[in-house]
Amino acid sequence: MSASATDAPNCARDGENGLVQLEVTDRAPLVAVAGNPNTGKTTLFNRLTGHRAKVGNYPGVTVERLEGRLTLPGHARSARIVDVPGTYSLAARSVEEQIALWSICGLGAYERPDAVVLVVDGTQLERNLYLVLQVLELDLPVVVAVNMVDELLEQERELDADALAQDLGVPVVALSALRGSGLDELKEAVAGVLEDPARGRPGARWSPDEPDASTVVERVAAAVPDDWCAGDAERRRALALWSLLSVDDEDELEGLPEPLRRAAIDERARYEADGRCLEQYLVAGRYGWIDAHAERWTRGAGDLARKVTDRVDALLLHPLLGFATFLALMTVLFQSLFRWADPAIGAVEEVFGALGAWAEGALPAGFLRDLLVEGVIAGVGGVIVFLPQILLLFLFVAIMEGTGYMARVAFLMDRVMRSVGLHGRAFVPMLSGYACAIPAVMATRTMERRRDRMLTMMVVPLMTCSARLPVYALLIAAVFPVTGDHGFEQGLLMSAMYVFSTLVALAAAAVLGRTLFKGEHAPPIIEMPPYRLPRPLGVLRVMAERSALFVREAGTVILACTIGMWLFLSFPGEVEHSPEVAADLARVEAAQAAGEPLDDAFVTQVEARADGELLRGSYAGRLGHAIEPTIAPLGFDWQIGIGLLGAFAAREVFVSTMAVVYGMDESAAEEGDALRDEVRARTRPDGSKLYTPAVCLSLMVFFALACQCMSTLAVVKRETGGYRWPAFMFVYMTVLAWVASFVVYQSGRLLGFD
Repeated sequence: MSASATDAPNCARDGENGLVQLEVTDRAPLVAVAGNPNTGKTTLFNRLTGHRAKVGNYPGVTVERLEGRLTLPGHARSARIVDVPGTYSLAARSVEEQIALWSICGLGAYERPDAVVLVVDGTQLERNLYLVLQVLELDLPVVVAVNMVDELLEQERELDADALAQDLGVPVVALSALRGSGLDELKEAVAGVLEDPARGRPGARWSPDEPDASTVVERVAAAVPDDWCAGDAERRRALALWSLLSVDDEDELEGLPEPLRRAAIDERARYEADGRCLEQYLVAGRYGWIDAHAERWTRGAGDLARKVTDRVDALLLHPLLGFATFLALMTVLFQSLFRWADPAIGAVEEVFGALGAWAEGALPAGFLRDLLVEGVIAGVGGVIVFLPQILLLFLFVAIMEGTGYMARVAFLMDRVMRSVGLHGRAFVPMLSGYACAIPAVMATRTMERRRDRMLTMMVVPLMTCSARLPVYALLIAAVFPVTGDHGFEQGLLMSAMYVFSTLVALAAAAVLGRTLFKGEHAPPIIEMPPYRLPRPLGVLRVMAERSALFVREAGTVILACTIGMWLFLSFPGEVEHSPEVAADLARVEAAQAAGEPLDDAFVTQVEARADGELLRGSYAGRLGHAIEPTIAPLGFDWQIGIGLLGAFAAREVFVSTMAVVYGMDESAAEEGDALRDEVRARTRPDGSKLYTPAVCLSLMVFFALACQCMSTLAVVKRETGGYRWPAFMFVYMTVLAWVASFVVYQSGRLLGFD
């Protein structure tokens, strides 16, 4: 097979007639599959590759890239096929949206494809063809795959593929990716275009005809780099049109030559100086061409699906009823993450607990056993325990995406979230943050713009996750005992912490959105697809890919951090015990050597007190003393400081860490009463009470705002591709927590609550 003109080093263009002189190469041709979201593009990709695609990342970004092999009929070798991120058009203002153009055109570090398969939804033909026109303008070999023709028939409509092919000038194949029909015809069409690229390169179907607009396009085209065009004047004009629709002072585009950027901004400003809108003209021009030909492409007047969609949308997009319905569905989602996942979480904990107990019994006592049991097994368990929540979250997200409801959610919530600079889709990650920040951070992938994802990611950990509940429960019960007439105060304070965290998260989003992530609010470009049943295999694939990615990428970092924290809390491991503890330890050792029975509760208590003294003498204990001057203004002593250090592994570890610090049996402490009583009884060196209402509230505020979760930081590192943003998150949340706790404690003292 001959390589196409996309192999720049192996081709030459005849400037007079546009023909391409080809040389035979050994590399497998590259086919890009592109299209709008919700067109079944990935389903088709999986059909063509036999579900054997490799998952990787696009160069320089964390956006996932699927690549597989396509067997071509009548050819000895196969083609490489890559799934391009879904996009409504090639206009882009973020790095991730830019990938669609870069990977289709072969710009930057991206290989230029030999053919592009554009997947369009047959039930939304007119809207989907806008992207097709843009790609045709780039002078690339194209095959149009009209998907969901089975649904078109259910709407009493029929596609005229021949008329569409005649108007577009490229091969058009009608198919159903879900049912697997039309795949052989599509492969034949792709093979034909690869063999003869001219069959799929008819040239632009539309170009600006207004003189001033044409002049603007030509001026910007002169600034397009020559190596982007390979001598193709039509491609140069298409890239100029892309620049005029994409480039402005607020975009996030990278790798754009400065002359092209300035030309696009200046020429657009010059055209619009008298009140005209260039973007509206360019977009309307393409849709005008589509509207002029649309009647030829489908037959039949029925549109049952659209009628049903309109009726349902009347409810789901209603300003009041739509919000009520959405809140009800989010309540179910929240309940699933917070309650329904609990049995699975408990089962995971039991499995790793049993594994740790087995290892502890099978291995001789010593450093290696402690490292394996308390570091490795506990660390892996700390990662896997989040999987039930992650699976449930992406189950709901995939279902909402597959049914078409997620587009309605983004439209509905954008009205509210834009007031603080957030995107409408930020509501789902923020709500799921009440259960756990880890799946919430991963859920930010549903937003297209990097600015929106980053802003949401930076505030999601401020939401009150379930890991904070054991801490809140301990401190609230210490101030208001469960026994007695304090039930109302307990519930009110717990609710207040949820409200507090939500308000702070929104305030932080407003500040960060106007400073660090400053940018104009981009109204969502949303296609309202007809409602459909989600595809079970697609839902399961999303759940499997996301969970595997979490375990593989985040798990390694979390495990390393957990082992490091264990070492920090366990060494140097030698300490001179107090006379009372030393005497009790000697008594236990003597009794065990003599075979004399001892009360199990006494032995457990002695061992717990000894562990507490070991912890005080550990590196963490020494650091607790070192940081005491820093946390003293918040009402905390060095022992609470140790608890804060331990909580960085996971917030709920604070409870068990304080049990060890106070020389208690950890299992007894987990039952609640023993540790609560101990907390109430703790005093300062001067005899004054330590856990006053002011101290407890200050400590809860600190836990509400501080980023004490290595797992969250590890996932943010994975999602952002570096340590810069996790470090920023850790610093800004810690500073915010310190300042807020300082204000709460000092105000409490002034009001007499100390």
